[in-house]
Amino acid sequence: MKRNKIWGILAVLFITACIGIGFQQSDDRNFQISKNLDIFNALIKELDMLYVDTIDPNQAIRDGIDAMLYGLDPYTVYYPEEDQDELEQMLKNSYGGIGSIITWNPKLKRSMISEPYEGMPAAKHGLKAGDILLEIDGKDLMGKDNQQVSNMLRGEIGTTFKLKVERPGTKRPIEFEIVRQSIELPIIPYYSVLTDSIGYINLSTFSGDPSKEFKRAFLDLKKQGINSLVIDLRGNGGGLLDEAIEIANFFVPRGKTLVTTKGKIQQAHSTYKTLREPIDLDIPLTILVNNSTASASEILAGSLQDLDRAVIIGNRTFGKGLVQTTRPLPYGAAMKLTTSKYYIPSGRCVQAIDYQHRNADGSAGRVPDSLTNVFYTEAGREVRDGGGIRPDIEVEPQKAANILYYLVNDNQIFDYATQYCLKHPTIAPANEFKLTDKDFQEFKEMVKQSDFKYDQQTGKLLKNLREIAEFEGYLEGATAEFEALEKKLQHDLEHDLNHSEKEIKQLLALEIIKRYYYQKGGIIEQLKDDPDLKAAIKVLQSPEEYKQLLTKKKAS
Repeated sequence: MKRNKIWGILAVLFITACIGIGFQQSDDRNFQISKNLDIFNALIKELDMLYVDTIDPNQAIRDGIDAMLYGLDPYTVYYPEEDQDELEQMLKNSYGGIGSIITWNPKLKRSMISEPYEGMPAAKHGLKAGDILLEIDGKDLMGKDNQQVSNMLRGEIGTTFKLKVERPGTKRPIEFEIVRQSIELPIIPYYSVLTDSIGYINLSTFSGDPSKEFKRAFLDLKKQGINSLVIDLRGNGGGLLDEAIEIANFFVPRGKTLVTTKGKIQQAHSTYKTLREPIDLDIPLTILVNNSTASASEILAGSLQDLDRAVIIGNRTFGKGLVQTTRPLPYGAAMKLTTSKYYIPSGRCVQAIDYQHRNADGSAGRVPDSLTNVFYTEAGREVRDGGGIRPDIEVEPQKAANILYYLVNDNQIFDYATQYCLKHPTIAPANEFKLTDKDFQEFKEMVKQSDFKYDQQTGKLLKNLREIAEFEGYLEGATAEFEALEKKLQHDLEHDLNHSEKEIKQLLALEIIKRYYYQKGGIIEQLKDDPDLKAAIKVLQSPEEYKQLLTKKKAS
């Protein structure tokens, strides 16, 4: 009895000590925060009073905040009151503007219209790709970068401004009076029935109301008689977690746990389950992904993979397993900050970059495959964490020739498309359009007549090899071989253009089609010779292969 009392007293003392330590740690942390805030406040005041040049306190503090937050991860971002529109645009997938991508023309040192969106003010008022932006409300845009011009084009919905442009093929500038409207980028820019009654839906974002749009498209495809479905998430950078859950719920039973989130505080812990009855539990699904598929896109793809509900095809996804929450701050400011990590049905987190344990130079590295952990799908298939979603069928990405980069960067592809459109008021439908050999010949002549320059990587590497050989004393016996190789690798523009004819034609056709049929037309063109889509169709046309891919492999 006496021994039990002693143990009871010791337990109470231990608990009291732990509580005391907890309070002490809390007090120490609060003191450190208070101390450093006092130091920062004093530092700003001293800078403002004594620094040799006048500082902008708003900019100085903004730079300090941005640097501090970026040191945590790139998704934790501060938005002062004047940047609230940017935050709202991100959350709602909309903004007030003209609805067009603009690009920089380095030769003219001006921005130009690159891609107007269908149905948006730029397209409705007749702005075209290639239009050079001269003035906005009488203000000359010479020398202003793309971001500055973009900020001037955006504004309150319903406001009017005058835009002066120079159009290739016209002698005088053209002036437009444009009314800004809410620009909502297309959530589903294209969906269709492919060969063998296979449905296809291109989902571009999880911002806005993608689940409603997706449901509408899917039900329409079902009315058209599809027997399987391809969901294209390539380039989809994510958005709202709830929307990913909602779309997954279309294909999995009610009551399934799809995502759990875990953070520092209890409020960051959440479990997300399917809440509704599904639309279709049986339709075969494939999902196309690439290294730009991220966040909510990975939740959808990863959840359906973990539940053995879809075959994932393409390249490994980005690997963003972090969840952000928006918090209000004083003076109308806000902060989007990372509050938790998410875990999909198998229990894995797909976060690929370790921001907490940085390299000596401050950079953050990817979690190596050797340190990832094995998890299991509902059927017992092996999957891994820490590196994005690995496809069930990996398609080797197409390697672009070196010259293609230079042709795009020098606006050669863009400029030819502009000239082509001047000569052709109309073209064949997007699914029928083809660039002719005559068109390609015209393109080559245009490139040759321009001041087009590009670096041949083989020439650079050969020069480096020659220098190393000379340094190591091997050049003397290999001079003839080097000279012979230099002759064979001689810079030949005609040869390089012909060698990459197929890829160049694809780029030209894509740029031209977008001028007439906008984003939808561009997707149609890209799908014509798409290795990922071909792999998806092949699987969906083979029920046995589809079934095997979603079944646990037996040990040999």
